[in-house]
Amino acid sequence: MRSYNLFRRKGREDLCCAVPESYAVPPFVGGERWTFGGKVEDRSPPPPGFDDRAAATAVRFNGFYLFQSTERRLD
Repeated sequence: MRSYNLFRRKGREDLCCAVPESYAVPPFVGGERWTFGGKVEDRSPPPPGFDDRAAATAVRFNGFYLFQSTERRLD
C-alpha cells in the first residue's frame, strides 16, 4: 500500500479525500472547507471505510480517492 495524505471535509468529517504523497492535492481540497486529517501508511491501520484496492483504482483515474469514513465519533 502506498502512503496517502488524508483530508477531511469541515462540518462533514466523515467525508474524506486521500491523496498519494507524491501527487498534487486537488484544487477542490484547498481553501477553508477541508482540513488535513493525517496520513495513511503501511505501519498504521487505515481509517474505517478506507479500501486500499478502491483507492488504487480511483487514484489511477482521478489522482485522489474520496470515501466516507464509517468511524463513529463521540462528541
